[in-house]
Amino acid sequence: MASRKDGSKSPVNPLQEAFGNFRPALITVMIFSAFCNLLLFVGPVYMLQIYDRVLSSRSEGTLIALTAIAIFLLLTYSGLDALRSRILVRAGYKFDENLNSPLFRTALGSALAQRSSAPASNLRDMDTVREFWTGSGVITLCDAPFAPLFVAICFLFHPYLGLVALTGAILLFGLALANELATRDSLKDAGRKSAEAAHYASSSMSNVEVIHALGMHRAIHQCWADRHVEALRFQAQASDWAGLIMATTKFIRQSLQIFILGMGAWLAIYGEISPGMMIAASIMMGRALAPVEQSVGQWKAFMSARNSWARLEALFANAAEAHERTPLPAPKGRLAAEALFVGSGRGAKPILRSIDFAIAPGEVLAVIGPSAAGKSTLLRAIVGVWEPLSGVMRLDGSDLRHWDPERLGQHIGYLPQDIELFSGTVTENISRFRKGDDPELAVKAAMMAGAHPLIQQLSNGYDTPVGEMGASLSGGQRQRIGLARAMYGSPGLLVLDEPNAHLDRHGEQVLVAAIKRCKEIGTTVVFATHTPNLLASADKILALKDGGVHMFGPTKEVVNELLKPRAVADGDEPTPGQQSDYQAAASEPGKASRQVAPVNNQATGT
Repeated sequence: MASRKDGSKSPVNPLQEAFGNFRPALITVMIFSAFCNLLLFVGPVYMLQIYDRVLSSRSEGTLIALTAIAIFLLLTYSGLDALRSRILVRAGYKFDENLNSPLFRTALGSALAQRSSAPASNLRDMDTVREFWTGSGVITLCDAPFAPLFVAICFLFHPYLGLVALTGAILLFGLALANELATRDSLKDAGRKSAEAAHYASSSMSNVEVIHALGMHRAIHQCWADRHVEALRFQAQASDWAGLIMATTKFIRQSLQIFILGMGAWLAIYGEISPGMMIAASIMMGRALAPVEQSVGQWKAFMSARNSWARLEALFANAAEAHERTPLPAPKGRLAAEALFVGSGRGAKPILRSIDFAIAPGEVLAVIGPSAAGKSTLLRAIVGVWEPLSGVMRLDGSDLRHWDPERLGQHIGYLPQDIELFSGTVTENISRFRKGDDPELAVKAAMMAGAHPLIQQLSNGYDTPVGEMGASLSGGQRQRIGLARAMYGSPGLLVLDEPNAHLDRHGEQVLVAAIKRCKEIGTTVVFATHTPNLLASADKILALKDGGVHMFGPTKEVVNELLKPRAVADGDEPTPGQQSDYQAAASEPGKASRQVAPVNNQATGT
């Protein structure tokens, strides 16, 4: 933890903290790299001794001894090389282990704040950084500082040989820099366009039924192809430059090998150096240029890792400062909004304005109003998904922002308007994928939600896979299983957004019974609805209009107000069917609005 000027401790950036844990392994690898590079002298020294000592003395003993020593040193080099790679891989696992939890949490929070799934790509950024740290790229970076040493040895053999090696190193480094400058913008644009195309394809596939039913295959394909082709164009532009530079690099590398051998032979002819020095200098230059040449080949991976690192830093820098919150007692369900303004994000125009209401624990509140009145927005604010622009949403007297989201979520049940189930079994979805929980709790929640008979009819009952996003289930089945998930663990607050949207009459009857059971055990229930069918279940009604509170009060009073003739002037005149439902709600608040004859338990509401 870093200390502030006031003496308090500020939280460490998780990315820096994870890299801090990775740093000792990196230092160890650098030390091993130093020994590995020193052992690279084995080949040149061996060659020098063979040409200048063994061939001239014709000593077999010297040859055998030198060969044995060289083999032993090469085995040592191989062991150190394998060990430093192993250390990097293990350190990479540790890096991932330290970072994946805070990264997932931060990406989730960022996606929530941006109302977008784009931050999910940061999870791939972590993989890119880890793969670079644990791959040959880091080995190349660790070997690069020793290139000047090999060039210096060439100068010791002869200044001309050193100049050839130094010129080659400068040329290859210049090509690596040119590769960066020539491909940086193109690779950045290619990555951006590729991400756009992938996101468009992913979002399109989630609406595959609409695409098929409406014959939109070619149109959607064309929209995706336009983005995809643009990404390929940028990628091809970068690859063309990279290919040209790589070919130039190979030409210069091979030409340098010829130049230094030719220079060595010319110097040997005039007795400036021995033949052994000529061969040794050629090997030394190869060792000096290898890291530079490898860096050209690793440049794309290095650039990808650098860009991913920058995105991760930006993600954590922009994230709200996380801090430990004092645990609060389990909420009883007293809910209140005070001068609440809610919008889709900071700086956005408020969708809800000056919302005030309060309900006691165990009460049922119905939120009604025309389309775009702000019902779903209010429910998102109640469960803490959208933070207020101003004002406060309180649960048991505490601002929702004072709660730890993970702990608060255990005491809240939420059924959104667009129900999303996760890949897994019915039991896993109902139990919110909590490991170690008693499976009987999932069955209990399903029975409270009236979903138990429906689940029994599935192919494998509670162990039936729901498919990705619940694709193997009908809309009514997803609605009922989503309701069971919301009621899991008997939450103190249950929030339902259009809970009868995909239900038939039997399903509505089951829903009303479920709300009644929640009320009996003291659960506070808030639901939004377009229709008055469920109003008789409510103790109070909050009517929204144009983003503000139109009416709020006991069900009977609000319904009677809605039935007054002046509603016609407001454009809110209920239909004859709605009038009967309103009248039923006014006469018997807290009970079912209509009695429906029981139907087969297999009804799904599709």
